[in-house]
Parts: sequence; structure tokens; C-alpha cells
Amino acid sequence: MSIKAETSSCRSKMDKTVDYYKKELHGVRTGRASTALIDYIKIDYYGSQTDLKDISAISVSEATQLIVKPYDPASRSDIIKGLESADLGLNPQSEGDLIRINIPAPSAERRQQLVNQVKKMSEESKITIRNERRDAMKHIDALVKDKENAVSEDDGKHGKVDVESMTKKHVSTIEELCDTKTTEIQTI
Repeated sequence: MSIKAETSSCRSKMDKTVDYYKKELHGVRTGRASTALIDYIKIDYYGSQTDLKDISAISVSEATQLIVKPYDPASRSDIIKGLESADLGLNPQSEGDLIRINIPAPSAERRQQLVNQVKKMSEESKITIRNERRDAMKHIDALVKDKENAVSEDDGKHGKVDVESMTKKHVSTIEELCDTKTTEIQTI
């Protein structure tokens, strides 16, 4: 493997970590209703765990209310059970073939818990990125030490500089996302 391939692989893994963090942030509740809040809740649908968005239409009817319309009306009770067990503090109400979910504004204490949760997820993502950096650095060192690869020390140093700059860029992206979400949570 060349140094270019190693830095490319490292960049790809770091990008995936940032994408995963973004996806996780969508599931963190704020005062406004958002379909992303419940899209990926797992529902026991005929014996298999299925994402809610795959078995129903989810829409925002008001700023603080979500509407879930199951494609299969028989799955309504399973969807309600799944929403209640998701530990989001939501109380789904069944109305005919619809399920209404009111999103109450979180209390100050709950907002602080959410902020702490977002910061914890941010730190976990940064640790993952740093681990990717460490692994890439080890691989680059191994490439330089292996005399069969014909990789010079200068190339190794340049590769390490690239990996380090990627790490700083991705960590700062995670921090920006965290700050944005924290501000969004704290805004009433």
C-alpha cells in the first residue's frame, strides 16, 4: 500500500465518522418537531427490527407536532410501542389511522442533559478520528521502515503532515457541529 492510498483510506474513514455524527445529531431532540427525530427508531415489524421511516410516512403538521401514517394500518400498535420504548420522552396518540406525536419543549434540566449528550457524542467522534490518525501514522511508519516498498522518509513525513491536517480539519468540523446543535438545543 502506498502513502497516498493510506492517507486516502484515512480520509474516507474520518469522513464516515463525521457523517455518522451528523446522523446521530438528527436524533437529538430540540424544541422543534423534526422527522429526523424518529426516522431511525426501530420498530418490531413482523418479527424484524425495521426503521420507522421504512414502514410509515412521517410529516410535521405543526412546529411542535409530528404525524406518523403507517403504510400497514395493522402495524399501528407496534409503532406506538416502539415510539414509547425509544426513550425520547414522547407520548404518541392514536387517531384513526394516524399517530400524532406532540413534541413538548424540553425543560431547562432536560436541555442541559441533551447538551451533555451532544458533547459526549462529539468527544466519542473525536476519539474515533484520533484513532484513525494513530492507525494511519503506524501504517506510514511501517511503509517507511519496510525497505521493499521504496518509500522515502520525506514521503513518510509528508504523509504524516497530510494525516495530521486531515485530523485537525475533521475535529474542527465535529466541534462546529456540536456548537451548532448545542445552541439549537439551548434556544427556546
